[in-house]
Amino acid sequence: MFETKSDTQSALRFITCGSVDDGKSTLIGRLLLDSKSLLTDQLAGACTSGEVDLARFTDGLSAEREQGITIDVAYRYFNTAQRKFIIGDAPGHEQYTRNMVTAASSADAAVVLVDATKLQWQSDSLALLPQTRRHTLLLNLLRVPSIVFAVNKLDALEDSGQGLPTGQAALAFANIRQALNVFAQAAGIRATAVVPISALKGHNVVQPAHGWCDYQGPSLLELLEQLPVTPPDINLPLAFPVQWVEKFSSSSDTSQGRRIYWGRLATGSIEPGREISILPSGQTAIVSQVLRHTRQSGAVQAGHSAGLVLDREVDISRGDWLLATKSDQFQINRQISTTVAWLDEEPLVAGRVYWALHGHRWVKAKVSRIAHALDIHTLAQTDATRLDTNAIGQVELALQEAIATLPYKRSRALGSLVLVDTASHKTAGAVLIN
Repeated sequence: MFETKSDTQSALRFITCGSVDDGKSTLIGRLLLDSKSLLTDQLAGACTSGEVDLARFTDGLSAEREQGITIDVAYRYFNTAQRKFIIGDAPGHEQYTRNMVTAASSADAAVVLVDATKLQWQSDSLALLPQTRRHTLLLNLLRVPSIVFAVNKLDALEDSGQGLPTGQAALAFANIRQALNVFAQAAGIRATAVVPISALKGHNVVQPAHGWCDYQGPSLLELLEQLPVTPPDINLPLAFPVQWVEKFSSSSDTSQGRRIYWGRLATGSIEPGREISILPSGQTAIVSQVLRHTRQSGAVQAGHSAGLVLDREVDISRGDWLLATKSDQFQINRQISTTVAWLDEEPLVAGRVYWALHGHRWVKAKVSRIAHALDIHTLAQTDATRLDTNAIGQVELALQEAIATLPYKRSRALGSLVLVDTASHKTAGAVLIN
């Protein structure tokens, strides 16, 4: 059952992901084309030999077009009569998993493409591709609210040139849907829907294809139009990461000549008169003014930018956190238990030290212990002394300074870290606090 109408009026940010060559870029091209969201010159630039190359609408890098793959996340925007959409086309190659994680971390929904032609679709106990399982597990870890499986290329099983009898596409969809549901249930993942599509031919993408593959539900676009956006964490205590300090404000009429601390509210809400504490200094102050991004005074809720003016001058820098006082919900400590999605080519081992980014604050983090790793095939937790590229595991970290956290399942902003290699400065791992 979908959310109320108010939940579907905001723009939906969703990503497409899955294994290599499952048709992610082609699907986005089909959505843009059939929703009439393309300009004439865009169509002309994607035509080769009189046919439209749908993937060219998203694969913008020269290397992507030369190799026929997606490397970086490409964002596209379109709208229908019902709502607006922001699409992120995530790469399928294992070596670019970090790009997929980046896109998923802020997504309201995800469409996981499953290529029917790559699977033993004749079997009712078929095995899914490893990258399909990996991406779905990462989406669940990253708290993406809605996960839709789109079984693609079913039209290829109806090609009379292959000599296949009628009904094979329906059989393939039934078997693949069963395998997806079994996997999701075993992993504790709530799948929003499983839909059959043909991104190349357009079946059931924008317009519904009732009865095709014995499917009677909405088209993929109709489904996306009804998905809710991620609600802001307004019911949690105030947490405000300072991004920029405006030291000498030209708008002295609004700030009384005091510093303005700008950032985006992570949780809660803020209004004048609230007492806040500053991390890491531990000092307290009263919020005398709250400025919206337009510099107009007014209360601000989580998910929106704000400028805070305090009742007195306090030493606050970029990276500090302003927190609600008298709240026992925040966990302020240096030892944290986490789930890590490891993205670096160099394995994660105990004893290594990395930079950890929490909000806008950098702290040193040492790997104390690797508790276990997750086997994406069996979903079993196995003993491990290292995490290799694209592995997922439970890791204990020791931080140089204490940070204020909440479990990731309660707050994306307060429950996540990014690990960065101190030498190469590459993003090494995505960290979710347990």
